Amino acid sequence: MPDTTAGGSVNMSEQRRTGSLQALALITAGTAMALITGCSGGGETMIEQESFGDYQLYTLENSHGLRARITNYGGILVSLEVPDREGESGNVVLGFDSIQGYLDEPPYFGALIGRYGNRIAGGRFELDGEVYELARNNGPNHLHGGLRGFDKLVWEAEPVESPFGEALMLTLPSPDGDEGYPGNLTAQVLYTLTEDDALRIEYLAITDAPTPVNLTHHSYFNLAGPAAGDILDHEVVLNADSFLPTDDGLIPTGEIRNVAGTCMDFRTPHTIGERIALIEGEHFAGGYDHCYVLNAPEPVTDPFLAATVYDPKSGRVMEVFTTEPGMQFYTGNFLDGTLTGAGGIVFQKHHGFCLEAQHYPDSPNQPDFPPVILQPGQTYTQTTLYRFSTRR
Repeated sequence: MPDTTAGGSVNMSEQRRTGSLQALALITAGTAMALITGCSGGGETMIEQESFGDYQLYTLENSHGLRARITNYGGILVSLEVPDREGESGNVVLGFDSIQGYLDEPPYFGALIGRYGNRIAGGRFELDGEVYELARNNGPNHLHGGLRGFDKLVWEAEPVESPFGEALMLTLPSPDGDEGYPGNLTAQVLYTLTEDDALRIEYLAITDAPTPVNLTHHSYFNLAGPAAGDILDHEVVLNADSFLPTDDGLIPTGEIRNVAGTCMDFRTPHTIGERIALIEGEHFAGGYDHCYVLNAPEPVTDPFLAATVYDPKSGRVMEVFTTEPGMQFYTGNFLDGTLTGAGGIVFQKHHGFCLEAQHYPDSPNQPDFPPVILQPGQTYTQTTLYRFSTRR
């Protein structure tokens, strides 16, 4: 893998001109069909497929030694192997050796989240004059799509060919009333392991009735490797001037607050542990669990640089590019040593961090936040990339 510290934006328009993936939704007889330009299914790919309990596990690999293992249960990224500064590959996400760990309902390790990532206050929202009641699975609130969100469902998986690298297309129908949400929705996610060392995640959804949609990815990263312990010495830069203060239930108050002069300010590099003790409120459990308002260009046409994380132990760098307006920064505050992962590693507090590209929490109840209601005839799209390099 090249030794780089690349920055800036990913020019999607240029990528399209050079054969990038384009996902287009067609509504036929009330169902969604995806056309992946430049891709085709079948046996031409080199993607390895194996059993993972009652489910399937797919391995994507690029020519620089990156390897991603994804299961069709929950669209979960089970492992992601990335070379360090010495060229030695190691896993950089928290996970389990077997499917049972994921069936025992861990804290969303590596999962695809939907219909709505993050929280909805009181497990309810009003849409077109009708009140919809959702599962209250996080105290009085709704979290990450409910009791059986997209992270606990089986996606239809199809290996596809891509000019960017090996790819896996996942498709999931969500019927009207699923976890309380209106409308028949079809979601599609394309995972690609690119030749410029990124895990590229493209999302698409269509519906036959108005419904909130906010999809995201929930890997817990540890760039030193899960066996290395906590992530407090990881150095973080977030491209965000503001964040969303919350109440005791982690529901946004509606205020958009400037980060200047606070422990929330990551506009310049700071280690995660440098000011973590300054975070107030027992509901944060001694760590970051905040949605940042990203400094997105207007309009957003290409994924822009939202975050950079550097691990001094391994030299690994992870850049996050997205088309989303927000990013939840979470530092594994509720990991408490009760989970044992791959290789017998016990996951303690701050053992991993999450950077979840998404719309803002509770947007269906917050009219001043960017809209999240998908209408019939519209197509929800999102692109997020986690790109890796190293520093000496």
